[in-house]
Amino acid sequence: MAEAGPERCLSPNLAGPGQHSAGGPAGSPGLPVSGVDSAVTPVRVRHMADELVHYDVARGVATITLDSPHNRNALSAQLRRELRDHLTRAVDDAAVRVVVLSHTGPVFCSGMDLKESRGADAQTQGVHEFPAILEQIWNSPKPVVARLVGPARAGGVGLVAACDIAVAAEDATFAFSEVRIGVVPAVISVTVLPRLLPRAAHELFLTGEKFDARRAVAAGLINSAVPADTLDDEVRRYTDMLALGGPRALAATKAMLRRPRAANLREDLAEMLQLSAGYFASEEGQEGIRAFVEKRPPSWVPRD
Repeated sequence: MAEAGPERCLSPNLAGPGQHSAGGPAGSPGLPVSGVDSAVTPVRVRHMADELVHYDVARGVATITLDSPHNRNALSAQLRRELRDHLTRAVDDAAVRVVVLSHTGPVFCSGMDLKESRGADAQTQGVHEFPAILEQIWNSPKPVVARLVGPARAGGVGLVAACDIAVAAEDATFAFSEVRIGVVPAVISVTVLPRLLPRAAHELFLTGEKFDARRAVAAGLINSAVPADTLDDEVRRYTDMLALGGPRALAATKAMLRRPRAANLREDLAEMLQLSAGYFASEEGQEGIRAFVEKRPPSWVPRD
């Protein structure tokens, strides 16, 4: 739970293996324990029986699925290691254009595994590995979409905030629960604070209050909250739109959105002019312009 320290479609394997809707008895405050629904056949990858994170690719979309429902997808050492490996794999995979971060069980992610953290000193806490995961998602040259059926807490909210797009079922809830167990939501603040409105950030970080998906949209944490039975359609809507962008242009646009701005307007405009002119003249930019003039899809748009 807690975290501390520093016009063609891409159709993802959205449900992931063993994906199902929220519900069930309470475990951690406000979190259901587990549940099972329909399974989805893997597209390319044979899953190991003991793995906690799965990697599947379908038509240009890599779906990375957290599959540790017995502990509400807590960020255990094994889950962190596998998540890092699969994020690296998605970036390195030339067949992947978009990444979807999904989950099995009724909980997206409950944060750090407190059973592992109990009794550990400041130097041996697993939280030291967590910034690298957030950085992988934040700096990924490929767009990352979070898909939540159920709740996210603490470090789990940090994962959501690191993604470029986040879509949740209306029943999903969120909380920065760290202060309620005597720790600070420090590391996740790096990805969360750029998303949240300042007043909302102060209220939600200081109170640890649980809030619903609609408020998460209003506060800027996620993009969309929809009924659970339309969640996959909403995620697919985003992946389809992302597929229309040139891969290099998307990567450069992500970097532009993340970079600090120049100190004054003239410097900022000069830097942005250089970036824009370079991409107009690039091979990808010229292909996009030709495709527009010739009224055809650019070469990077996936064909059915």
